[in-house]
Amino acid sequence: MRLSFISLLVVVSFVCLGVSCHRSSETTSSPANTSSSLKQEQASSVVKTNTVKTETTEVQYYQDQPLTNLYVLKLYLGAETLDAELALSIKEISTGLMYRKEMDENKGMLFVYPYVSDVAFYMKNTYIPLSVAYIDPEGVIQEIYDMEPLNEESVPSKSDNIRYILEVNQGWFAKHGIEPGTLISSEKGDLPDLFPLNR
Repeated sequence: MRLSFISLLVVVSFVCLGVSCHRSSETTSSPANTSSSLKQEQASSVVKTNTVKTETTEVQYYQDQPLTNLYVLKLYLGAETLDAELALSIKEISTGLMYRKEMDENKGMLFVYPYVSDVAFYMKNTYIPLSVAYIDPEGVIQEIYDMEPLNEESVPSKSDNIRYILEVNQGWFAKHGIEPGTLISSEKGDLPDLFPLNR
């Protein structure tokens, strides 16, 4: 969906390995065996740009319509719960919440990176006002930012120790008292256990 050009070479090398991700459940339901499925389905590549120009063609990583049929995982943020769609593949991460006109109150999208780095999200083709949390490898929120619809100015993380990004309706974190330092876990276990780092 968004991001800087810093890790393009890493992405290209991962893509060359031919790693892919498939989905088998509906947006509104969790799979029967989410824990093992998520580990198998986690993509090994992430793009930090929307397009890559080559001498002969331009590759677009995001799709031109809303994502559907993503896995949904219940997240626990302190005493609060949230149903988050999972963005795992290059296309899912690059598209994110683009083209959607609304999102239910206690819904969100969790972006899972196969490595730790700095990040920078923006709101290209995104019509819903959002709040975004940048989260470290242990599942602890480090930074929270409000994002305005269609604003293509990137909002970079201050930290280079980011592994997950959680997008929710704008103001949801503040309304529920969620601040930096909040640990996020899930119905299937801690995020680092559910999404082990590729080493």
